Amino acid sequence: MKRGSPELTATLAQLADQHLRRVRRTVALDEDSDTRAGIRIDGRCLIDFSSNDYLGLARHPALATAMSDCARSAGTGSGASHMVTGHCVEHQRLEEQLADFTGRERALLFSTGYMANLAIITTLAGKGESVLLDRLSHASLIDAGLLSGARFKRYAHCDAAAAETELTTSAQPVSVVATDGVFSMDGDVAPLDALARASRSHGAWFVVDDAHGLGVMGANGRGSLEHFGLDSDDVPVLMGTLGKAFGTFGAFVAGASDLIELLLQKARSYIYTTALPPPVAAASRQALQIAQREPWRRERLASLTRRFRTAALRNGVPLPAAGPLTPIQPVMLGSSEMALTAQQELFEAGFCVVAIRPPTVPRGTARLRVTLSAAHTDEQVDALADALGSVCARLGAIGAATPAAICP
Repeated sequence: MKRGSPELTATLAQLADQHLRRVRRTVALDEDSDTRAGIRIDGRCLIDFSSNDYLGLARHPALATAMSDCARSAGTGSGASHMVTGHCVEHQRLEEQLADFTGRERALLFSTGYMANLAIITTLAGKGESVLLDRLSHASLIDAGLLSGARFKRYAHCDAAAAETELTTSAQPVSVVATDGVFSMDGDVAPLDALARASRSHGAWFVVDDAHGLGVMGANGRGSLEHFGLDSDDVPVLMGTLGKAFGTFGAFVAGASDLIELLLQKARSYIYTTALPPPVAAASRQALQIAQREPWRRERLASLTRRFRTAALRNGVPLPAAGPLTPIQPVMLGSSEMALTAQQELFEAGFCVVAIRPPTVPRGTARLRVTLSAAHTDEQVDALADALGSVCARLGAIGAATPAAICP
């Protein structure tokens, strides 16, 4: 694109014409709401069905207390990278706690999941090798594959047999196979058991981004790996985030001690950035403890997910075919224009449900991404299902869903 205002204006206008221009809205908490799911946008009180605060911890007073207490004693910022003077006691304690929670030898903190995935792929893969990803993997895994210098390949979504074929026929050795555990836009779960077997048999590192599974899935909330009964031998590299089910900010990689040491020595997105603020680490430690001692949050989330699906399907809302119950429930509408119209109508009805459009999802699969939280009430879930039914009926989208790829 050439430098100059006319070219930029034309590009922005084209995005708007295609119903693909994104709009950022300023969100405030609704202090008058009787639940922790209330927000305000443009002066309107809404129930938030778009956040990833699955366990309802983002506004928990114990997290705020831990953060403020740490800020008073340790300051608000780390002041340097981990490798200089930025690695503090709170960081160390959180890494140890995360390693214990995930059943790994060590864990390494990152500022974001994006940075963590860049670190993993670019450290473990390089020129003369291949990186193999699920076709619908998160953008951070895709960018990491492209930046690694390795040949970047993708297999059909959630298709372990296709991944096995790629591993068998690849001209270059596949050094890394990577996938989301729970896919953020479809809510489906990767066939991790089959992928783990294929990766091991071909000597490839198997990497799972479990940003949307940790805290939610598994008998103890340890994520999609626990759901499948997999351990560190099956999945040697685990990435998790703290800004979703755990309600804070940041990410981590967990694995064997030598793997973590290699990332610490080689990963540019770890070495060359300021460490996470210590108060955030303190709040994350508190969140992890609450998530483990209050399993009712995970049970409540599963119950609300079942309630929503039952009510929405009864109202003819186009949800994907039955599959693992995750709190991500996409309402498949197809066109970006229809998704934006539905978003606005729900906004006017008192619900924040954001439209997801290309390039975030494939062309022709625009949708509303409904996310459930333990902070929601039964009444709010029922009201959303009713409102969705009315909106979809008016738009002619009742029963229009095509079976989505919900993995076994």
